[in-house]
Amino acid sequence: MADKATAKKAPVKKAPAKKTPVKKAPVKNAPVKAALAKKPTAKNAPVRKATAKTAPVKKAPAKKAPAKKPSTTRSSTERRTSAPHIVEHPTVVARAARGKAARAETPRASHNGWEPAADRPDPVALIEEQNRTRVPDLVPVRHGRMMVSPFTFYRGAAKIMATDLKDTPRAGLIVQLCGDAHLSNFGVFASPERNLLFDLNDFDETLPGPFEYDVLRMTASFTIAARNNGFSAADIRSVTLEAVRSYREGMAQFAAMRTMDIWYARMTEQEMLKAMDMARATQKDKAARKAAKGLEKTALKNAAKARSRDSMQALSKLAELVDGQYRIISQPPIVIPVRDLAESLGLSSDDVQAAVLEQLRSYRESLQDDRRRLLERFEVVDVAHKVVGVGSVGNRAFIALLQGRDEQDPLFLQVKEATASVLEDHLPKSVYEQPGERVVQGQRMMQAASDIFLGWTKGVQADRYLYWRQLRDMKGSAIVEAMVPMGMTFYAHACGWTLARAHARSGDPVAIAAYLGKSDTFDRAVTDFSNRYADQNEKDYEAFLEAVHTGWLEAREGV
Repeated sequence: MADKATAKKAPVKKAPAKKTPVKKAPVKNAPVKAALAKKPTAKNAPVRKATAKTAPVKKAPAKKAPAKKPSTTRSSTERRTSAPHIVEHPTVVARAARGKAARAETPRASHNGWEPAADRPDPVALIEEQNRTRVPDLVPVRHGRMMVSPFTFYRGAAKIMATDLKDTPRAGLIVQLCGDAHLSNFGVFASPERNLLFDLNDFDETLPGPFEYDVLRMTASFTIAARNNGFSAADIRSVTLEAVRSYREGMAQFAAMRTMDIWYARMTEQEMLKAMDMARATQKDKAARKAAKGLEKTALKNAAKARSRDSMQALSKLAELVDGQYRIISQPPIVIPVRDLAESLGLSSDDVQAAVLEQLRSYRESLQDDRRRLLERFEVVDVAHKVVGVGSVGNRAFIALLQGRDEQDPLFLQVKEATASVLEDHLPKSVYEQPGERVVQGQRMMQAASDIFLGWTKGVQADRYLYWRQLRDMKGSAIVEAMVPMGMTFYAHACGWTLARAHARSGDPVAIAAYLGKSDTFDRAVTDFSNRYADQNEKDYEAFLEAVHTGWLEAREGV
């Protein structure tokens, strides 16, 4: 992937013969299916540009039918059964030369010169554009969460930054992008072997693209978060520099590794604690060593907390026993059981059950055989709509409570809506027809180890796409707002190295490392960019607040 240019792909034309016939569901289930995967109302529907009328089709000669261009988008089955793809294997010397040659066209220092484009779109308009496809009742909740600070606004502004990144310098080195690699989209979770890993954990915007996009999104988030925490200018710059330096040095490390060693590389709980201990040993004064020791204690406490976050813990927080069986507790507007949605529409429990089982059957088809067999040991007990995150608020998201051998053997799955990546407005479209599959395949490519229940399906009787995973599997995230300079600097180091490892799995670490080089030229340039972008983010945040305060946007705070 690293040796391929980002050439524009041909428009996808789906041949009628290749479409799978759509089976019509029984009429009695139609309302509940709409409730489970509800389309936006007419007034909130996205405005679509009218397409040009198709020109009259000329009759071809009787013996020569007009040839149709092959689609660039392939189904999962086609990708698994097609002929092997031939990949070129240039020498290490040639790969390094390619990276160094990229400096001539895109100097490393050029990454510091960002300025907002003269025709830059209104940031509030971009937020409204995203809102059109979201649940109308939850849009004010999204706005309320973005209002908290410039940092929370930045978390919800991936589309705004994607628009800005399209005009930034690129070295032409392609990787699988996270697409939204801000510092709160890193965290810990359990590997299939039950070890705690630190890795990226959000892939809603994943897409192949220039490696710089993720680096700039990550480093700008550190500058914005450090400002938000009241750090000094020197500490803000130091934290941001550490994030870039760790990425650059990490990529150099992967460039020197064997291919399989890169694939198996990961940051475990033990490695993080060891790194903290080494950092403490290098501190010269007593106060710094004491602070470093406190950082270790906090890390151990957070790891223990993460280990307790499993389906049993979720059961105690999200469900209650009703007539001997667990049911998800209604906590509107954050958690609303599907049974309540069904009752408001006058539907029966049988209608709800039929729709849920139809979705589950479709989801199982996306799993490996062994995971599918494992899932079959569980039965669905309850389903609810659940609001999650900041940027994701308003997209359809559900939780499903499943039961194994008895009521003390729960499994919570999360079902999230997948839409087109914000990067697809400016980069080649995804090769996956199904956005849910795009998310899952991108996650599997970038993470050192992924959830065994990652899968995807299409929404019931609606143009909606979903992906599935476990709700809580020893997941934990850092409390960014509570970080001090030393803690955020260490966190920046962990995030930079982790992003480099994720990129090295799909891109060419030799070429990228050669481009970045051994000096801090790239580090300083990206840090300068981050400072400039943090300034712009604050301006966008103020414009957003004004839109709320003047009544242009509705917000619901504290939810």
